[in-house]
Amino acid sequence: MAVIGYKRVSTKAQDAQLQEDALSAAGCSKTFEDAMSGKNAERPGLLAALDYSREEDTLCVWKLDRLGRSTKDVLTIAEDLRSRGIALRILTGTLSGTYSPTGEGKFFFTVMAAFAELERDMIAERTRAGLDAAKAQGRTGGRPTVITEDLLTVAKARKAKGESVSAIAKALGVSRATLYRHIG
Repeated sequence: MAVIGYKRVSTKAQDAQLQEDALSAAGCSKTFEDAMSGKNAERPGLLAALDYSREEDTLCVWKLDRLGRSTKDVLTIAEDLRSRGIALRILTGTLSGTYSPTGEGKFFFTVMAAFAELERDMIAERTRAGLDAAKAQGRTGGRPTVITEDLLTVAKARKAKGESVSAIAKALGVSRATLYRHIG
């Protein structure tokens, strides 16, 4: 009866230390990791964790959304765990707890997956609403432009005199792509 940990971050730039600490504190004897989006069906770390797990083991994740991004994905994984006699333990979130692969646990696997997808949809909806509200107030996200009105005037004048975009970009200290975006 081993406790197997699985952790996932969406990009290599993100840090999985918080998940690692929680899985270690939960007593995981072995931990597997992926650094990729949960929408990728072929996650080598998850596949290795599932392959390593045996009947009466427990697969432990920091939060349910680390297991999969859609209800279908989570249900597929949950059904595989249930059919193989492997429990699922979720350390944090609304649905934290340990769920056995039989009885009420089987029903709860389905309910958990639906809640996780609903939570992701609500977060995306709130994010879109916030971005729309900010845009309506004249605020836009992203990196500020390096081209000021003065630089744009100078660039246009130099281009009108026949100077190449590469030379203008180098002289003004901006990239050619940035310059092309502003003066074409």
